[in-house]
Amino acid sequence: MSKRVLVSLLPFLAGSAVTGYVLAQAPATPRAAQEKKGPARPPLFFREEWKQVPGGGEHAVTLEAAANTNLELKLYGPSGKDIQLTGAAGDDSNPIHLWTGLCESNCGAALRDKNNFVDLTGLAKIRWLTKVSGFHQVHPMVKLANGTWLVGDHADGSTVDWNENEFSVADVRWLRLDVAKILPKGIWVEKPDLSRVDEVGFTDLMPGSGHGPGGWSDVAWIEVYGKPVKRDAGGAGQ
Repeated sequence: MSKRVLVSLLPFLAGSAVTGYVLAQAPATPRAAQEKKGPARPPLFFREEWKQVPGGGEHAVTLEAAANTNLELKLYGPSGKDIQLTGAAGDDSNPIHLWTGLCESNCGAALRDKNNFVDLTGLAKIRWLTKVSGFHQVHPMVKLANGTWLVGDHADGSTVDWNENEFSVADVRWLRLDVAKILPKGIWVEKPDLSRVDEVGFTDLMPGSGHGPGGWSDVAWIEVYGKPVKRDAGGAGQ
């Protein structure tokens, strides 16, 4: 290449280099930024810590035990009424919690928001504080807007201490639940519609063994992260 041609190309090459640098430094487009950021994380739909009676101590749980006034507590199974509420606020060794030790058959509890279903698709998750004895493990159970009950294969519970656990709902596999007996039935439910969930709760799928070590579950606070979906007047789940 001649010196004259090289000199004539210098402005073009310099301009291309500057343009390339500017493009490399330019901020990402909104679409590119969104793709990099990923899907939006759902908000906290509810948190429930339970409400102890003035005198404290252990007693059969009542439907008024939900501290969150937007929530309704529901008890299920032949021994649902035998679930106890015990513990004390501010006591890390014995926080306020539901206890299944006196359930002579399978039992469960669930919470229902008075105004909204919850969308548990996408990045929805559940967090809870639990402790167990024996072979008991705490499983999530949900009621869909069409009335179908499901119980999940995810299970938590340490026999050593209270542990906080969280899990993505999308990772859970589900079986239908006979809520009257708190017994799973059938085969895996493939791709259940979790976009309108009416109630969210827990069960350990086992009878309790009474006081002392043996077999029971403790469930303190519960957090559910999902998008609220307004209940239609007169619609399902009312």
